[in-house]
Amino acid sequence: MDEEYDVIVLGTGLKECILSGLLSVDGLKVLHMDRNDYYGGESTSLNLTQLWKRFKGNDKPPEQLGSSREYNVDMIPKFMMANGGLVRVLIHTDVTKYLNFKAVDGGFVYNKGKIYKVPATDVEALKSPLMGLFEKRRARKFFIYVQEYEDDDPKSHEGLDLNKVTAREIISKYGLEDDTIDFIGHALALHIDDSYLDQPAMDFVKRMKLYAESLARFQGGSPYIYPLYGLGELPQAFARLSAVYGGTYMLNKPECKVEFDSDGKVVGVTSEGETAKCKKVVCDPSYLPDKVKQVGKVARAICIMSHPIPDTNNSHSCQVILPQKQLGRKSDMYLFCCSYAHNVAPKGQYIAFVSTEAETDNPEVELKPGIDLLGPVDQICFDTYDRFIPTNNHEADNCFISTSFDATTHFESTVTDVLQMYSKITGKALDLSVDLSAASAASE
Repeated sequence: MDEEYDVIVLGTGLKECILSGLLSVDGLKVLHMDRNDYYGGESTSLNLTQLWKRFKGNDKPPEQLGSSREYNVDMIPKFMMANGGLVRVLIHTDVTKYLNFKAVDGGFVYNKGKIYKVPATDVEALKSPLMGLFEKRRARKFFIYVQEYEDDDPKSHEGLDLNKVTAREIISKYGLEDDTIDFIGHALALHIDDSYLDQPAMDFVKRMKLYAESLARFQGGSPYIYPLYGLGELPQAFARLSAVYGGTYMLNKPECKVEFDSDGKVVGVTSEGETAKCKKVVCDPSYLPDKVKQVGKVARAICIMSHPIPDTNNSHSCQVILPQKQLGRKSDMYLFCCSYAHNVAPKGQYIAFVSTEAETDNPEVELKPGIDLLGPVDQICFDTYDRFIPTNNHEADNCFISTSFDATTHFESTVTDVLQMYSKITGKALDLSVDLSAASAASE
């Protein structure tokens, strides 16, 4: 262990594993340690017995739920956008060869008490019961503008510079109603609040294009894909990648203590009396608690059911976004549902998560609008966890700390954090221009 490394990574959460893989591929010498005896950190995947131990305090789940080992319940459940950042990273590193993906059946949005499919193209806008006749036509025009927009084709810009014009100005140009803006902004562009309306519209338009292009990719009912057996496969796949490139992994290393020199720069990590030297440390917030601050908490319910979520066209896997305004809240609520179709539960069983940024200390009451949409639930566990962000100056101490996972049920914000960390660590941007066809999803 008394060797010198370019980077020591602490924690095998998904963000840390992706970075460890990327840095190994770049030729850096990486040591990756975790105090736990399992992969995944916060983003681990549990079988039924482990789930019961963690949330119910015993290891005797009801027998009618079926075999414990047929459950792979992800603790941070998130779908991947088919053409999104995470899939590009997976292809860039060739980790796709360790994983099998399957398309997710549906993407839905909650509006005035009901669940609707998210319309993502001009054709779907005309069919959608979310809008009245005249609004459909306005929305269709807006969707066509977005679909045809290309950076390098000034004719498609309609005289608007999207780096200057705000999202609000573009939307008002097309005269869209508040309810339409709500589902486009939150369920299509996947913004987590309304601050995007006053930002340059480029990001908003690109996010809409990403959704539509991802949706077209697998001809499924949603733009999302998800690995068979769940996300627990991901950290392990990146661990394999890192090992192929000479990275070293050590699990079950207690009290990983980061060591600093007199200038406050990181010099190594000590565990069990041995110190490994390094130039940089990458970790999750739990390894450097005095260099992070709490910025919120996530409340969630983990539900086991024997039926799909009602009004989702019998989807075996789906996401439902409940925009904040529809619930009179400050943050959106998310429903995530997966089942035996993705090998995460025994045949006939469904796992649903309801998650949101906590605004009260009572998750049972706060999550009720989402739980009420699920229909009969066989078992339910409630959980909250704190969200941290780094407060250190990485240039001064060479510590690169990831932010905690948010309540969203898709990976877009996670990937943004990883890519920003990669640039800070290496001083360069990751090239994500890849051949997307390298990740294919099994069809039924």
